[in-house]
Amino acid sequence: MKKSLIRIFGVAFVALMVVFTLAGCGTTGLGTSDSGSGSKAEKKDPSKLNIGVSLSTLNNPFFVSVKKGITNITDKNNTQVEIFDAQNDAAKQSNDIEDMIQKKVDILIINPVDSSAITPAVKDANDAGIPVICVDRSSDGGEVLTIVASNSTKGGEMAAKYMLQKLGHNAKVAELQGIPGASATRERQKGFDGYAKSKLDIVTKQTANFDRAKGLSTTENILQANPNITGIFAQNDEMALGAVQAVKAAGKKILIVGFDGEDDGIKAVKAGQMAATVAQKPVEMGQLAVQAAYDHFTGKKVEAHIDSPLSLETTASLNK
Repeated sequence: MKKSLIRIFGVAFVALMVVFTLAGCGTTGLGTSDSGSGSKAEKKDPSKLNIGVSLSTLNNPFFVSVKKGITNITDKNNTQVEIFDAQNDAAKQSNDIEDMIQKKVDILIINPVDSSAITPAVKDANDAGIPVICVDRSSDGGEVLTIVASNSTKGGEMAAKYMLQKLGHNAKVAELQGIPGASATRERQKGFDGYAKSKLDIVTKQTANFDRAKGLSTTENILQANPNITGIFAQNDEMALGAVQAVKAAGKKILIVGFDGEDDGIKAVKAGQMAATVAQKPVEMGQLAVQAAYDHFTGKKVEAHIDSPLSLETTASLNK
């Protein structure tokens, strides 16, 4: 019995000494590291910041508007900013971000091409102690300071509800989907399909990569295989505008709903070529992202998700 007690006290003493030793080294291994996007930032004036930006593509007017929102703010505050066009290439985007990490930018603003493929780059930024802000699309992994985005799931629901209202129950419709792996693609599909279930007959869903030319060619194929569809939901305006061309060439009358509210999309809705678009505010998105960066470096709290508003713009509403 005495030997057992001695052994117990001995083990306890050794354990206690280990705790004190680790405490003296500055960590017990029970907390999180001070590095990464969640760390407390050194305070910096906007004029002293160097912001790195990676946008999925500048071949889409929506992201040109996001860029405009970013530069509107950075120019006014003399903030150094470097903007990279990933050209819808996930590998190029990762390489661009790695370059910015090596340049030791203060913060990264990223609009991912692919929400899964971007994860390693986000984690590398975390390891380098560089905060990350995502715009319009999220990262599936790593830590981000915040995501600035509209509620894409809600937007998909808005589109489905409008199509149901205009076309009626069990109308045959098609869905043009964005880049596989992009969070916006998943969320817009979730919202549209979820609301349309048992209400609309989605006869086909095909990928057109958020691209106008692919929207055109994909819609041509859809019309050949499904000549009786009465509606098309495109997950962005670029694909919707491609669908407009295909429908016109086929001599058909099909209700087309887009998503984004970019200038060309709004013009097409106003002209009656598209019936509606779920409109975002890309310039505001860019501005909100930069403001979140400024807030972080002035010690203000940054919410984990910053909402950008949505509105359904129809031919009727735009011609009031």
